[in-house]
Amino acid sequence: MDLGLKGLNALVTGGTKGIGRRAADMFAQEGANVSVCARNADDVKTTVASLEKSGVKAFGKAIDVGDKQALEGWVHDSAKALGGVDIVVANVSALAAAEDSEASWQAQFDIDMMHTVRTVNAALPYLEKSKWPSIVIVSSVSGREVDFTSPAYGAFKAALIHYAQGLAYKLAGKMIRVNSVSPGNTYFDGGIWQNIEKNMPDLFASTLKVNPTGKFGTPAEVAAGVVFLSSPMASRISGTNLVIDGALTVA
Repeated sequence: MDLGLKGLNALVTGGTKGIGRRAADMFAQEGANVSVCARNADDVKTTVASLEKSGVKAFGKAIDVGDKQALEGWVHDSAKALGGVDIVVANVSALAAAEDSEASWQAQFDIDMMHTVRTVNAALPYLEKSKWPSIVIVSSVSGREVDFTSPAYGAFKAALIHYAQGLAYKLAGKMIRVNSVSPGNTYFDGGIWQNIEKNMPDLFASTLKVNPTGKFGTPAEVAAGVVFLSSPMASRISGTNLVIDGALTVA
């Protein structure tokens, strides 16, 4: 299936690991040019080199997405390097710390919420010039049901879903599509579930047990949904929240 992504320009925050990296890889494999950002400069350099092997333009910067000026600078530099912006994937999330503290609330606000808002706002002038503009916001099933994560994590994941739906309505007249994706528990090297497996084995085992599929998801399984929703193939889909969790949630 041709998703119609060839020649389009995609920006992915947190694009060097996990879901973000797999989405970046898939965009490149489909012929889209890709820009990524992440905190680790070596990871960004390695990712950009890998993406370029697909024969597309690739760009990346090492930034803290909580830094408004740096984040907006990355968006503008990406547009210049790639020749515009057609797709934005807001993927970065603060670690899902379980404590209910002011620090946890502030981190989720600064990273999950405001990084998304700022990325979208910085990209909008470029998206308005695109033939196939699309925004995908990565939320979580924790935004739909109460679970073991912190109250702040779930609250801001729910806020991201609401924000995406509101944007979809607001931007529909400009033909800019906006959707959210809510992954369930997703396992990858360096991810939170690998950390829980090592340090909280009882939680890992109990979480694995309640999933009807009997396994965790993979970044590729989630990224496939992200890339499809971003693509012209999904041209009539806007304002939806795609749950990718192996039938975990019952809402």
